[in-house]
Amino acid sequence: MIIGSLLRSRGLKLATAESCTGGLLADYITNIPGSSVYFVGGVVAYAYEAKAALLHVSWDTLRLKGAVSRETVIEMARGVRTVLGADIGVSVSGIAGPGGGLPEKPVGTTWIGLSSRNGDWARMFTWNGDRRANKEASAQSALQFILDYLEKKLEND
Repeated sequence: MIIGSLLRSRGLKLATAESCTGGLLADYITNIPGSSVYFVGGVVAYAYEAKAALLHVSWDTLRLKGAVSRETVIEMARGVRTVLGADIGVSVSGIAGPGGGLPEKPVGTTWIGLSSRNGDWARMFTWNGDRRANKEASAQSALQFILDYLEKKLEND
């Protein structure tokens, strides 16, 4: 895995904060032998209460912007990076489906956040698959986000 090699060679630690993916991202990362060298751990924070208590997401952010928002995933990524002492925090929050969508946030809407010492970034996607496909697409996109960061392909990096 390119991500693992880059993290290892730079001595960087990664942590994940997941909601809609339910740990799938951490599963993908830990399926690589030797991932314990660079993967600190992950938090699955599904409910608002877990996001606030474990990741220090502001209740105001959750009430005003909702769990599926740029602001929330950035706070989740910052929170997991801080709580687990990692160099990079990545987060995922979305509406996997089949229910739960709203006109302004349809099923498949997913935000992915990344936080490092160099800054914070977020990306939004709208998937069209079933629940499992949406979760897999979200986890794969989070991996791509990490790779883009490591390859210095993000603005202000």
